[in-house]
Amino acid sequence: MLANITPNGEGCIAEFRRILKHPIKEVWAYLTDNEKLQQWFSELRVEALREGGRILFDMQNGTFEEMTITSFEHNAVLAFTWGEDAVSFELHPAQEGTLLVMKETIHRITPHTPRDLAGWHVCLDVIASLLDGRDFGSREKVWKPLYEQYKEAMDALK
Repeated sequence: MLANITPNGEGCIAEFRRILKHPIKEVWAYLTDNEKLQQWFSELRVEALREGGRILFDMQNGTFEEMTITSFEHNAVLAFTWGEDAVSFELHPAQEGTLLVMKETIHRITPHTPRDLAGWHVCLDVIASLLDGRDFGSREKVWKPLYEQYKEAMDALK
């Protein structure tokens, strides 16, 4: 299921929800432990896991973009800057395991926005596969049709 996308000024808020059949502690590790983080988003690295701490994005050219952790609650909330935008992960107990709610607050929709949303969608599906011990397969094959769907969703907001 695609993210729920709500208009917000010139931008939007995209909210992804996943029920993961694993305890919060295990899901949290995929968001905060660098070894596990590398398995689903190899460019990210947590440098200081605390409010005011930072996460680094490896630009793959020898430079890093620094993102500030804006909200942190162990095993519950991780929010950080994402360029001009913001990303948050919230974990909630669910009967089946954990409800993961990921939001990206996008201040201005650009032609790159559908790419990012499709990317986050795939990343969250990869986390679910890793937790389940399943091989995800080709991210690119999954990403391409999602990109088209998110492109249509962004076009519909205009």
